Amino acid sequence: MIRFEQVSKVYPDGTTAVDDLSFEVAKGELVTLVGPSGCGKTTTMMMVNRLIEPTSGRILMDGEDISRIDPVKLRRRIGYVIQQVGLFPHRTVLDNTATVPFLTGWKKEKARARGAELLDLVGLDPSVYGSRYPEQLSGGQRQRVGVARALAADPPVLLMDEPFGAVDPVVRERLQDEFLSLQATVRKTVLLVTHDMEEAVRMGDRIAVYGQGRIEQFDTPAAVLGAPATPYVAQFVGADRGLKRLSVTAIEPDDLEDPPRARLDEPAAPAAARLRAEGARWAVVLNERGELHGWVSTEDLALAGSEGTVGDLARRMDAWVPMGAPLKHAFSEMLQWDAGWVAVLDGARLVGVLTPVKLHEALRRSVDADVQGVQRDEVQFDSIADA
Repeated sequence: MIRFEQVSKVYPDGTTAVDDLSFEVAKGELVTLVGPSGCGKTTTMMMVNRLIEPTSGRILMDGEDISRIDPVKLRRRIGYVIQQVGLFPHRTVLDNTATVPFLTGWKKEKARARGAELLDLVGLDPSVYGSRYPEQLSGGQRQRVGVARALAADPPVLLMDEPFGAVDPVVRERLQDEFLSLQATVRKTVLLVTHDMEEAVRMGDRIAVYGQGRIEQFDTPAAVLGAPATPYVAQFVGADRGLKRLSVTAIEPDDLEDPPRARLDEPAAPAAARLRAEGARWAVVLNERGELHGWVSTEDLALAGSEGTVGDLARRMDAWVPMGAPLKHAFSEMLQWDAGWVAVLDGARLVGVLTPVKLHEALRRSVDADVQGVQRDEVQFDSIADA
């Protein structure tokens, strides 16, 4: 969708902003450009909509050299979201959102209908927020309006320059989640500039790690974290890159253990005897459909004697995650609930449990898989559990 071919930008004073960039962004892909201030990532992005012209090389969009496209027409085909949003203070939220459709010749009624549709899509009820002015919104709400405005004319390409940098960390994480959900629906081709490695890892399908005017590594977040291409990338990513990798490593069935189980309607005494024979101190409690109800300790079942059922003694299971969630989510649940394991669910059905040992193994397999160029289930290593 977007291809850079040996693109450089050298200013009249001899400063080289970007040097011989060649990379490609696939249709529907979100690529994050990450690096320190002054490394050329924003220059790279601004050359795509010709706010900055390259000194040499070519940039192609859908196979067309953008230098041959009228800049105004080009920019109307590209959504643009910046850190300070840039909303027009004298126009309502709805009219701000409908700006680009207005400029491209849409009738007012149609443009406003599109604006209302996009406000609703980013979680702002147009009947509530449409008539307000930007100063009447919170920072997070203004950022959502900025995203809605960028999408209003349905551009194939979206450029985002530090889009969530002006809000507090809690709102930033919420906006990131909302945008990723939105991207899963609209599948735009996105270049997102950030200086925050956590954000780059969380948002990007691939990451371009910038040195001074050059891309040091262009790969998936997991590969960048697991196998930095250069000492510079390793230093930039940080010594805690293993922890960062937890956020991009999904839980897979092979990572799970099959826990002791008890049925909701099972009498307490027989359940206690069975679990003790298995050497189990606890069991997950399931209903007749295999759905998670909670958990129970073998000791509680034994103390109940012949009275009651497993369901009478079951406790709420707070530490759980859906199958496919990142390992970071599971680790957070363990810490939040001081739990020795986390239930992993497919819908409400129990798939298995993830323990700290298995979480560590899953992370090691993920890293080694990238280094060896194989699938995770093909990685072999000695486990603590095997010792």
